[in-house]
Amino acid sequence: MTDIIDKAAMALSAGLMLLGLVGMGILEILAGAPYSPVPITNEAGEVMATPLISPQIRTGVVLAGIAVLGLYAAYKVVTPLADDAKAGQETVAD
Repeated sequence: MTDIIDKAAMALSAGLMLLGLVGMGILEILAGAPYSPVPITNEAGEVMATPLISPQIRTGVVLAGIAVLGLYAAYKVVTPLADDAKAGQETVAD
């Protein structure tokens, strides 16, 4: 059971972080210049260019991946290890 949870947590967290960093970054590059996380304005204050994907969305996806890792770490701290559950402590009688 824990193997399934381990693999699912690692895959989900890695997928979210890769999507937020690499995947959306590649989409920004393919969308073309300018490569700015904020809207670019001219001297009159008109918005000339905006990012394809909002930085808040990208940050949220990456933070969701980190949150999954945090929940996974909390799960591993709370659940006993399989080796500890099987092995008991022997006491020698006098």
